[in-house]
Amino acid sequence: MKRTRLISPFLWLLCALGSSSSFAQEKTVPPNFIFILTDDQGWSSTSIGMDDRFAASKSDFFETPSIDRLAREGMRFTNAYAPAAICSPTRRSILFGQTPARLGDETFPDTHHPRSNSSQLTIPGLLKGIDSSYKAAHFGKWDLRAEIFPEDLGFDESDGDTRNAHGNLMTAKDNKWEAVFLTNDPKRSSSITRRGINFMERQVSQGNPFYLQLSHYAPHVDMQTREASLEKYQSKPKGARHNNPAWAGMLEDMDYTIGQVLDKVASLGIAGNTYIILMADNGSVELLPPVPSLQKLQHPDTFDQPLRNAPLRAGKWTLYEGGIRVPFMVKGPGIKPGTMSHEPVGGWDILPTIAILAGDTDLLPEYLDGGSFAGILRSEGRGEVLRKNDFLVFHRYSKGYPHSALIQGEFKLIRFWKSGKLELYHLPTDLGETTDLYPIQTAKAEELDNMLATYLQEVNPELAKKLLSY
Repeated sequence: MKRTRLISPFLWLLCALGSSSSFAQEKTVPPNFIFILTDDQGWSSTSIGMDDRFAASKSDFFETPSIDRLAREGMRFTNAYAPAAICSPTRRSILFGQTPARLGDETFPDTHHPRSNSSQLTIPGLLKGIDSSYKAAHFGKWDLRAEIFPEDLGFDESDGDTRNAHGNLMTAKDNKWEAVFLTNDPKRSSSITRRGINFMERQVSQGNPFYLQLSHYAPHVDMQTREASLEKYQSKPKGARHNNPAWAGMLEDMDYTIGQVLDKVASLGIAGNTYIILMADNGSVELLPPVPSLQKLQHPDTFDQPLRNAPLRAGKWTLYEGGIRVPFMVKGPGIKPGTMSHEPVGGWDILPTIAILAGDTDLLPEYLDGGSFAGILRSEGRGEVLRKNDFLVFHRYSKGYPHSALIQGEFKLIRFWKSGKLELYHLPTDLGETTDLYPIQTAKAEELDNMLATYLQEVNPELAKKLLSY
C-alpha cells in the first residue's frame, strides 16, 4: 500500500499556518468549530453562486441571504465534493476522514460498531485528544445506518440515532415529491438551531472550546415550509431550473436559522476564534419528481427541460458532478473575507483540516484519505491539499447501477461496473460533462481506470472483487 507522505511537524505547521509565531499565538485559546451540513442542496442552489466564473452557478429562483453572508465573510470552494452521492456514506466519511469505498457499505455497521473495538479516529475524538476540555454536540440528522449513536463516536450531546423520518411530517411516500406541509418549524431547522445555540452558550459560559455539528434535514423532501415563505415564492416569477415555491421556502427557512448561528457567534464574542464550515451531503435531485434510476445517467440533452443542478450534469444518486459537487464554504480567523479557492476538496478533508487548525502537530493515521486544506484557508485560496494520493475517488453503492469515479487534475473518469463502460471528461472545459473523451483519449482513461482499480483493491479488496465479478 502506498504510504502517507512523511512531513515533519515543523514543515506541516509552516505549510498549514503560515508561520510558527501565528500558531503559537492562537494555540493559547483552542478554536471552536461549527459544522453545518445541509441535505440534498445542489451546487447551483444559492443566490450568491459557488463560482463567480459561471453565472449559472447562482440559482434563478432561490434566495439564501444567510449562506450568501457566510460566503462573503469567508471563503468559497468552487470545486468541493461530497464524499458520496447519497447521505449516509457522506456522513460516515466526514466523521472518519475516509472515502466511502474504504469504509465499506454493508460491512460498515459491523466494522465500526463500538463492539468491534474499532479505535479509528473521529472528529470529536481528535479534538479531545488535542485538548481534553473540548465538548462536542451533534443535533439533527445522524443517519449512519449502523445502530451507532453520536455518543459512541465522541459526542457529548446529541439527538440520538436519527434518520430522515425524524425530519418528516408525512407518513406515506406515494406523494412525497408533491405534498407540501405548512409548519412553524420546517424540517426542524429552528429547533435544531435552538439546541445548537443553547449548547454554544453553555460552553462559552463554562470556558470550554467546542465542536458543534448541525445536520439539517432540509432541503430534503418531504417539503415543509412556513406559510409566509410559501406565499412569497408563489408570487415570485419562476426560474427555468428552480421553480418550486415549497422547495424554495424550505431552503430559505433553513437559511434563516444559519443567520441565527452567525448572529449568536458574533454576540457571544467568539467570532475571532471560531471556524464555521458549511457543506451539503450531496447534490439535489435532478428533477421534481426525480426520473427513474437508469434515466438519471442519460445525457442532459435527452431531457426536455433544464436539470435542477445545471450547469452540472445529473444529480443525487449519481457520480456526475450534479450528484457530488456541492456548496462548501469556511469562515474563521485568518481567512480573508470574500475569497474563493479553485482547489479540489472533499468531505474527508475536513477532519485533517480541523486537526491542523486546532494545533495538532502529530502526523495523522496512515489510513486517512483526507488531507488538510488549512494552508489554503490562510493563503487566500491558494495552495494544495496534501493527501497520500493525488486523486479523489468516489463510489456509488448501488445494486442497479454501481459505478465509481476518479478525479485527478483536470480529468474525471467514471466506470460503470455492470456494463464495463468508461467515460472521460475534461472538467475545466466541460463542467457539464457533455463530451465523453474516451474515444479519442482512450489511453488517458485507461491510465485513470488502473489507478481506480488499484485504489479499490488496496482499501477494500472485498468490494473490488465484487465489482470485478460483474
